[in-house]
Parts: sequence; C-alpha cells; structure tokens
Amino acid sequence: GAGLPADGLGHKQRLVRTAVDRARDLDDPVDVLADVGGLEIAALAGLHLAAAARRVPTIVDGVIGGAALCVAEAIAPGTAAHVVGGHRSTEPAATAALAHLALEPLLALDLRLGEGTGACLAIPLVQAACRALRDLADLPD
Repeated sequence: GAGLPADGLGHKQRLVRTAVDRARDLDDPVDVLADVGGLEIAALAGLHLAAAARRVPTIVDGVIGGAALCVAEAIAPGTAAHVVGGHRSTEPAATAALAHLALEPLLALDLRLGEGTGACLAIPLVQAACRALRDLADLPD
C-alpha cells in the first residue's frame, strides 16, 4: 500500500503470499481470481471484458485496476488492447501490471492519492485526442 510503514507492507506481503500458496490452480485466471482476488477485482475484470467485447476503451489506474486487467487479459487475450494506461503509480505492483500488459501510461505525476485519481486526470487527455482525430482537418499529402 502507498505510504504504508515497512511493518504494514510486510504484513500485506505475507497475506498475499499465503493466499497465493493456497490457490488451487495458478494457470487458471478464474481460479486465481476466486482464490486471491476480491469482488472489486472481479467486477473490474468483468468491466474490461465487456468493454473490450464492445470495442469501448477503458482507462486503468493503480494496483487493483492493474490486477483486474491482468485477469481480464488472461481470460480473453487482447482485452488490454482496448485499454489506456492512465497514470504511472508509485506502487511497484501497479508498475509491474502495466509492464506485463505493455501499457505506457499517459501521466506520471507521483500522486499517491488512490481512488483512481490518475485515471480521472487522464480522461481529458483521451477526450482531447478523440476530438483531435474527429475534428481536425487532414493535412494534404
């Protein structure tokens, strides 16, 4: 967790390690989600899967968002192609998820705020890019 003291981070790491050790099948993303993930990760994974199936882009930000997208990508390869990286988190796990998914985030602000703040800040950039593609005249060849 961002800003956790070393003992708190160590406790979190032990909990995750224990959950992974108890997981039934690390090769099955649905089993991993059921054994290690929470409902928020399952919901976000479902959001990414549904959005990608409809070719609707989403923005990912943070550890939970990155974990959910990793699950979605493992279930349906190619899902991450419909996702924009919002913000480069200071959390190592979030950075690892973006690297695993080959996503380069739009912003790197060292926010440490959580709550999807980086994704919210990236929305105007995505909207501006869409408007530029739609509204700007083509340059002659």
